Amino acid sequence: MTAVAERPKRLTSGPGTLLVWFYGVMVVGAVSRSAYQIATEFDRAPLAYSLSAVAGVVYAFITYTLVRGGETARRVAQVCCAAELAGVLIVGTWTLADSSAFPDATVWSDYGMGYVFIPVLLPVSALYWLRKGAQGTAA
Repeated sequence: MTAVAERPKRLTSGPGTLLVWFYGVMVVGAVSRSAYQIATEFDRAPLAYSLSAVAGVVYAFITYTLVRGGETARRVAQVCCAAELAGVLIVGTWTLADSSAFPDATVWSDYGMGYVFIPVLLPVSALYWLRKGAQGTAA
């Protein structure tokens, strides 16, 4: 009998599709914003613009892992979403505590207020979805 290779379990079914869409929008927003700001006015707020670029890379990687699917991708996405949430909370608190360090906003400033708080809600939603899906696969 020949072993048939199993396809990775999809992470983009149901609410996962919406997560991929939101992460894709955030990739475009964060990367385009930071690329423009780094290219035109980096000396004005290098920390803020660099953090926005990091956010864009994180969003892109999470999008990739969600689309890739499979259990390994799920675990990687969980770690990345947890790191993303930590980043949003740290940067959000930092921007409130020491606004002089940020002459311009980052994607994660004030917990993502400039992006309708999507940066803080997205990793929480993704972690819930990824954990719920992992529990559904346990036997």
